[in-house]
Amino acid sequence: MQEAIVIDTWKSKVKQELTDNILGFWMKHTLDEQHGGFLGEISTDLQVTPRADKCLVLNTRILWTFSAAYRLYPNKEYLIIAKRAYDYILKYFIDLKYGGLFWMVHANGTPSDDKKQVYGQAFAIYALTEYHRATGDEVALEQAIQLFHIVETHSYDPTNKGYLEALSRDWQATDDVSLSDKDLNEKKSMNTHLHIMEAYTNLLRVWPSPLLQQKLTELIEVTLDHIINSETGHFKLFFDESWQVKSEHISYGHDIEGSWLLVEAAEVLGNVPLLKRTKEVAIQMAETTYAEGVDTDGGIINEADATGFIDTNKDWWPQAEAMVGFYNAYQLTGDSKFEQAAYRSWDFIEQYIIDHEHGEWFWSVNRAGIPNLQHAKVSAWKCPYHNGRACMEMLERLQS
Repeated sequence: MQEAIVIDTWKSKVKQELTDNILGFWMKHTLDEQHGGFLGEISTDLQVTPRADKCLVLNTRILWTFSAAYRLYPNKEYLIIAKRAYDYILKYFIDLKYGGLFWMVHANGTPSDDKKQVYGQAFAIYALTEYHRATGDEVALEQAIQLFHIVETHSYDPTNKGYLEALSRDWQATDDVSLSDKDLNEKKSMNTHLHIMEAYTNLLRVWPSPLLQQKLTELIEVTLDHIINSETGHFKLFFDESWQVKSEHISYGHDIEGSWLLVEAAEVLGNVPLLKRTKEVAIQMAETTYAEGVDTDGGIINEADATGFIDTNKDWWPQAEAMVGFYNAYQLTGDSKFEQAAYRSWDFIEQYIIDHEHGEWFWSVNRAGIPNLQHAKVSAWKCPYHNGRACMEMLERLQS
């Protein structure tokens, strides 16, 4: 039975969630008053880990989120947080000797992991570009363009196309390329390519460079030709340099996130044939996630393989991405099942993922809806980007 969706009520709840619970939480609880910038880790019940390292991902995602929030809702408090993140990144993460940004710094700002993770460089491009969009700051745009050239110089694979996962501090080949403890130590990954595409899309909005257009076109084509399984509508996750697949795992959150980011990239690029192709693939990916990954309660299961589910937890970020991805599929097809799926994602978030006691969102819940309290509320990977962006995307989409 389909649930009646009242768009104005949905919009109102999402706006309140964004401003009061997500942005409000990060402004209230995460400032590092001792060392500057933002605290590296806070537990579910708001206990601070004072000496936690600070990850490039956390800081660039804070910069992106508060820049985007200020661009949409010009609240000076959002600008203050965005500038705090921007200043901290420029002061501590930029490698003045070799270029690019460090992956991790100690609580006091000195580098603790100086490798050049290309995923992190991509998020810096994404965030610096958004800060420029929000403020007009030309230095931020120059930094983003410079990073684009660095990534193209050092990470791009001219033989097989695509981008290498990571390099050493001085941009030499390294054996240590994995993004996190969960990731395989392989030369190329879906995840890094997805977020380079996202970064280049945002940069193209403000810097209409023919080279950037060419690179984004190729990146979309590489995603369609090598990274998406055209038969199943799933992303393939890890590869060697020549695109030989190294994992059979399925990540439903990445599938549904990638479906809408691909369309966004092709729309900004303005390549009509490529846009047509990405829309067809995006619908296929949404259909597959809808058929396989949605649980009976409307939540998205984390992972599967050919044998079935292998991780039945429901992390916070796939729920956020499912809301946008399914609504994007509804906008592309007019099929009400996708609108319902998007709304059920929101309903699941509201019931199970939002921490109504301490604020922000739990990292994950199990299949019974019980939250995992061991995972941090703020950490290298737990940032306001997936949920903040989902709310902003939905507010814009529901408005239209």
